[in-house]
Amino acid sequence: MQVGLVAFHYPRPEYRAQMLSRVYRAAEVIGAEPGCLGVDCWFAEDGTVIVTTGKWDSEESYASGFAAARAAGVDFTFDEREVRPREIFRLACA
Repeated sequence: MQVGLVAFHYPRPEYRAQMLSRVYRAAEVIGAEPGCLGVDCWFAEDGTVIVTTGKWDSEESYASGFAAARAAGVDFTFDEREVRPREIFRLACA
């Protein structure tokens, strides 16, 4: 079963560039892992939200991609750099 992810990130204005760098680095590492069918990063033109999306061929590929990102030192920390908690939606496709 395929797995999808849509995540909304709400960076503080002074951390917007840093957040973009973080999500692009995560996408680079995760997207290179076997089973990843695609990752993208989007942002609202006003800079208030960054949206990341991903699609994997299986739950195992999803987990492997995020494990690789953590091993590569990708910063997934939620802290004061964000205005509000992230909204993360895991999706499944039969």
